Amino acid sequence: MARTLDVVGEWWTLLVLRDAFSRVRRFEDFQKSLGIARNVLADRLQTLVDNGILERRLYQERPERHEYRLTQKGLDLYPVLVSLMRWGDRWAFGADPAPVLLTHKACGHDIMPVLVCPDCHEEVDAHAISARPRSAESLGLGTVT
Repeated sequence: MARTLDVVGEWWTLLVLRDAFSRVRRFEDFQKSLGIARNVLADRLQTLVDNGILERRLYQERPERHEYRLTQKGLDLYPVLVSLMRWGDRWAFGADPAPVLLTHKACGHDIMPVLVCPDCHEEVDAHAISARPRSAESLGLGTVT
């Protein structure tokens, strides 16, 4: 978890990601949306690019301009951001109903994301899960002596 937070744990980084999921792509649009200093935004975007979460794409040649797009690695952060949003709705903002609705495009129903066991399909929480470290061998590290 500590290594993950080194990449995405900074406050502005999470807000940049939130906007990227809302299809904000250009530096000026991020800055306008967030009200963030240019140097801080440039640093956060570069960190996300360096870590393969965003990719920088040329969209105009003269003058040269780039946009930022989520990579698959970045898209995989969506459940994390949704979980943080829902936690904030309940505990930080106290919103009932939640200020943002998440709608499943395929069926049109509003959803509340939940963690589900992929085998039995039962909803799980912290009380229903145990965590244990993998062995060095299963991680491909060989036998530890």
